[in-house]
Amino acid sequence: MLNEKIPAIQEALAEAGVDGWFFCCFQNNDPVALELLGLTGDILVTRRCYYLIPTRGEPRKLAHRLEPAMLEHLPGETSFYLTWQEHAEALADLVAGHKRLAAQYSQENELPAISRLDAGTAERLRGAGVTLETSAELVQQFAAVWSPEQLESHRRASTHLHRIVLAAFDRVGRTLAAGGIADEHDIQKFILEQFEQNGLWTESPPIVGVNAHSADPHYQPGPDKSSPIRKGDFLLIDLWAKEKPPESIYADICWCGVCATSATDRQTEIFDIDMRARDAALELIQNRYPGDPVRGFEVDDAARRVIEDTGNGKYFIHRTGHSIGIQDHGQGANMDNLETHDTRRLAPMTGFSIEPGIYFEGDFGVRTEINIALTPEGVEVTGGDKQTELLRLLA
Repeated sequence: MLNEKIPAIQEALAEAGVDGWFFCCFQNNDPVALELLGLTGDILVTRRCYYLIPTRGEPRKLAHRLEPAMLEHLPGETSFYLTWQEHAEALADLVAGHKRLAAQYSQENELPAISRLDAGTAERLRGAGVTLETSAELVQQFAAVWSPEQLESHRRASTHLHRIVLAAFDRVGRTLAAGGIADEHDIQKFILEQFEQNGLWTESPPIVGVNAHSADPHYQPGPDKSSPIRKGDFLLIDLWAKEKPPESIYADICWCGVCATSATDRQTEIFDIDMRARDAALELIQNRYPGDPVRGFEVDDAARRVIEDTGNGKYFIHRTGHSIGIQDHGQGANMDNLETHDTRRLAPMTGFSIEPGIYFEGDFGVRTEINIALTPEGVEVTGGDKQTELLRLLA
């Protein structure tokens, strides 16, 4: 609960040299604020409300008279507004005396996952004499950190996913060995059935991509868009899920295999490059955490350098990894120096993926994905063994 975090938040605000942390909620504008303030689930914020945690003193709240109970579960004194004129005055009063405020703001939208404060509210705050600072590190510290119970839920989910992905590949191999033809959508349905049987839930179905479809990082088969899987094909399966309680943490992995007794030289070469890139990123973290700070962009650089050095850099078209939380893509640091320049530090009791990929459009693509949990003691690869060679589905 946020109530329990407020002393630690105020300590972090003092260290950051700001006067407070400003939250603005309206409908679904800011997942970070909604989650931290306990406004998720069936709660619908139909009128603007605000919460301000000052560096010193009691928090302050501003709510609409139509929704007076919206923030009543949080500590602090509440002010109310009804008209748009009252809103303007009350918002200025809320931030009066606070010169520098952290908010879900990222200069020039450098980190879009953080940049949630709308331009109009930013204008009002600046008009009230406030200088905005990014809350990126605060979000990493207070919205991305897992509890010990959440870490255990992630470990369990990751263990399930490793077993399920191997079962899915085995299903393809047995079908082909018996003379049948598998299908992307059928394997996707099999994985979803396994999720249900093991008490898992996912926000979107897994990726099952054969041949050229494996070169599309976000390919999704469906009942009307699915290819057969035949002998000799290349197959990529990317799956993500978590246990059903809302506060459980996702796991997200990707494995690749060939529907043959052996892979081609080209397939083996590209998989080995991708695997070395993954392991270079992991090694960087292992060598520095927890003693020295590690930032998201540095992890991306470590993986990308391996792929670029082989001449395949232009085929690595996404970041190296993403934060993992109660959503598959969490609120913490991403392993990214391509799509964004993520300077956030990797924090204890957070988790993320490492998943470099090499994609040849129209041919095939490779991605090998592992999950990392940073415990106070060290770096944990969760769930099972890393993939070290392409699976061979036929004997």
